[in-house]
Amino acid sequence: MTAPTVRTAAYRQVEGRRAPELDLYLPPEPAAVIVYLHGGGWRRGSRREPLDALGGLAFYRQLAGQGFAVVATDYALSGEARFPAQLDDVLAAVAWVREHGPTGLPVYLWGESAGAHVALLAALGAGGDPRPDVAGVVAWYPPTDLLALPADLAAVGAAADTGPDSREAHLLGAPPSDVPDLARAASPTTYARADAPPVLLVHGTADRMVPPAQSVRLADALRGAGARVELDLVPGAGHMWTHASDIPGIVCRSVAFLHSLRAAEAR
Repeated sequence: MTAPTVRTAAYRQVEGRRAPELDLYLPPEPAAVIVYLHGGGWRRGSRREPLDALGGLAFYRQLAGQGFAVVATDYALSGEARFPAQLDDVLAAVAWVREHGPTGLPVYLWGESAGAHVALLAALGAGGDPRPDVAGVVAWYPPTDLLALPADLAAVGAAADTGPDSREAHLLGAPPSDVPDLARAASPTTYARADAPPVLLVHGTADRMVPPAQSVRLADALRGAGARVELDLVPGAGHMWTHASDIPGIVCRSVAFLHSLRAAEAR
């Protein structure tokens, strides 16, 4: 197997904060592009720190070996800028791919936790474009409804931080209950629509940081709107796939979903 070439680029210049960067893993003949977004509660994380359970940076090379150009991208952390800076960065990364990456290929977004949240917002048109240039999304355990998150946490017996130091408050600049309109604007469930790109939601049933009800709620909203959505609930798995019995199987399922989209587009 030929190793992918790796290129690093600053894909956006933003006054007053660091220029977000991406790493492009480019196999010899890619069939599609994955823009991968790390988690970290919007306040930490890096494109060069995928989940340990995925094997570190070898995960990107694994995806490249299956025919995908992989764009591992950073985006604004909440200590650097408030929402919608994260969304704006991801949309800029997609635009960079279209201008500087491999041409004529479908672009898929794949994120985990906070990265999945931003991926869904970008794909569903939260940035103002009702038809963004995204052909599909894989979202692992995403927050999808910020206003409902405290009740979902209470329902699974987990403590909900609703104060000014919560992850959500750092993202929005205030607790979601204090800025409900902004919280709705930052919630993927707000943007469910019939012409949404296909979405695969994968969530552990034992997740006590982002309860699976968040993915169930978005799946219901997308189905109700007439969009294509698939929901996989992983028995016993927690956040970041703790206690998951078959993480390689979760990855294979996610890759197979994207391959199925590519095959459908090729017909």
